[in-house]
Amino acid sequence: MIPLALQMNTNDPAFWVMVVVMISFVVIAAAMVAVAVVVSRVIRIVGNLERRVEPLMEGVSALTEQVKLIAAQGKEIAEQVNLMSNHLSVATMHFSESMALVKEEVRDLKQIVGVSAEMARDKVEMISRTIDHTHGQMAATTSFINARIVEPAREIAAIMAGVRRGLEVLVAPAPKPINQTYGEDELFIG
Repeated sequence: MIPLALQMNTNDPAFWVMVVVMISFVVIAAAMVAVAVVVSRVIRIVGNLERRVEPLMEGVSALTEQVKLIAAQGKEIAEQVNLMSNHLSVATMHFSESMALVKEEVRDLKQIVGVSAEMARDKVEMISRTIDHTHGQMAATTSFINARIVEPAREIAAIMAGVRRGLEVLVAPAPKPINQTYGEDELFIG
């Protein structure tokens, strides 16, 4: 038996349709083989690329881990910086308040020192007046004592000395004549 395709007449359009279908199947088969070859080459190339990229991927994954660690450390540092910034803000606020208190205390101290200096000047002036008054009284008292006590006492002492001399002269024994008192040798001047 002859196959049905070979029994067909070449003038029959079904023959030519069959030939076109057969050629199409051959072209499809060739295309599939070509696609299979291309796919196998692509698979080989992808495998080679995968082998080459795998160490890079490991490096990238290690780098990714390091980046994650660095990011975590950066986040911790940022939190610490924020905390320190908050502490510095509070410290600055306290410092400002302290400076305000110190300025107020200094102002109060200046007022106290001013008042104290004025009071001290007043007291020094009062003491100076008191010393001048006391000096005047001492001079007056000294003058009074000299006039009323010392000068009369001197006068009385002088009078008493005079009276004593006078009494000594009156009560004294009579004087011896000069001849009896001194010997001749004593009277010789020479």
